Amino acid sequence: MGILDNKVAIVTGGSRGLGKVYCLRLAEEGARVVVADILEKEAQAVVDEIKAAGGQAIAVKTDVTSEEETVRMAEETVKKFGSIDVLINNAGYYYGMVRQPFYEVPVEEWDKAMLINAKGNWLCARAVFPQMKKQNKGKILNIASEACFAPTKGFIHYTASKWAAIGLTRVLAGELGQYNICVNIIAPGVIDTEATATYLDFEKMNTSSVPMGRFGKPDDVVGAVVFFASDDSDFISGQSLLIDGARRVN
Repeated sequence: MGILDNKVAIVTGGSRGLGKVYCLRLAEEGARVVVADILEKEAQAVVDEIKAAGGQAIAVKTDVTSEEETVRMAEETVKKFGSIDVLINNAGYYYGMVRQPFYEVPVEEWDKAMLINAKGNWLCARAVFPQMKKQNKGKILNIASEACFAPTKGFIHYTASKWAAIGLTRVLAGELGQYNICVNIIAPGVIDTEATATYLDFEKMNTSSVPMGRFGKPDDVVGAVVFFASDDSDFISGQSLLIDGARRVN
């Protein structure tokens, strides 16, 4: 028996990195998982891994910046599994992002960050809302970053887009509470993932800024995702949880 038995969870950007870890753990906890990703082959590989372990999952090609594709994502989920209990808005523009002064950020890079990290969350939430309203229950979890809680030079477009996600979360929590839909956000700190490794060398980084003496691993984040997806968080909404080993306490 898992804490998420019989729940249906959509994970956007679920084909790799933290998104893949979320998918595998949600399935392990009993959820039927929809891997919604623009990368079709990678998403199907995650589905195959879940099925090999005895879980249930499907892949749905989804560009989160497309209204049509996000609506189809929700429709295919309901068609296959009959409900939508959880939406993890994990898809984001981060992989390969270049650190640079705010005045050198190309306009198209700013627009891309806002399009994926802010608009994408809104479109996906809007797509699943009708089904969650019908059920009179649902969980939406957005993903921010510790960059929102302290100056992070060189990532103004990323930080601004993640602050937009926090604002979206708070407004949605206020609007959707009447339908018994909880909307929260987690903000991971420096987590050792493939995406983070594109601009950080974890072997050389000084961990003295982290009271717990190390940077995070994906497994340090996934427990919070499971909690917010579960019935244990039924009266928690509009909240932001920073997962950074107390780095921002200093």
